[in-house]
Amino acid sequence: MSKLKLGIPKGSLEQATINVFKKAGFEIRIGERSYTPSIDDAEIEPFLIRAQEISRYVEEGVLDCGITGNDWILENKSKVLRILDLAYAKQTTNPVRWVLAVPEDSRIRKVSGLKGKRVATELVGVTKDYLRKHKVNAQVEFSWGATEVKLKVGLVDAIVELTETGSSLKANNLRIVDTVCFSTTQFIVNKTAYQNKWKKDKISQIVLLLLGAITAEGRVGLKMNVARRDIKRVISLLPALKNPTISSLSRGDWYAVETIVEEKIVRSLLPRLKSAGAEGIIEYPLNKLIY
Repeated sequence: MSKLKLGIPKGSLEQATINVFKKAGFEIRIGERSYTPSIDDAEIEPFLIRAQEISRYVEEGVLDCGITGNDWILENKSKVLRILDLAYAKQTTNPVRWVLAVPEDSRIRKVSGLKGKRVATELVGVTKDYLRKHKVNAQVEFSWGATEVKLKVGLVDAIVELTETGSSLKANNLRIVDTVCFSTTQFIVNKTAYQNKWKKDKISQIVLLLLGAITAEGRVGLKMNVARRDIKRVISLLPALKNPTISSLSRGDWYAVETIVEEKIVRSLLPRLKSAGAEGIIEYPLNKLIY
């Protein structure tokens, strides 16, 4: 039996990857001390690997596909196919970013101030490219972790660190000078593997289900019964995905209405629907939403 070799990112992306695969219909199990996950699909062979390495293994063909951050694709300069941007599918407006940061009392205000200085980061290659782009000659060293501490004790002059909101940096009395790059989670594929019809079809099936699961996040379905006299008023309140589905009930003067809405608006929408004449309102979760 043919198998698709799939890289699951160990670390910060691990649980999120397991969760989205579960919503897509795949059960991934990882033992506490195991690096060989199991999945309830005999055609998939999963491997638990650090996100930093997945793009390199996918490019080399050791893996057919995998989940990793765009930052590590850039860091490894990997020539892989980006099939699905999970953050874009989720309509995320704030991807994580790698930022250049210095102590709050540092005299460095611009990237040009790093000339001749020392910078610590895990994202060495991207940081060097960034400095080269700005024509700044600085020493960049790899950091195994606790990067922020190195600034506090004066081992380095600046760091390039991953952040979502910047609140952690502020809490450590650090100031963001500039954004080095943005990163979102990517489903990537080996170019040669994608030329294999069976693997391409299998990958396409997985991506379709993942996309459906991600798109459904934050949305719920609503069902309700509405009398003919109230239908226009109720419909006017519904921010439908396209148009709500309306079907006649056995009683000719009543309709069944079904639609999909953002979950965050439900608490304010339901009382308005009730006041407009909707009855038997049901809210239900969505596992997948496929256009």
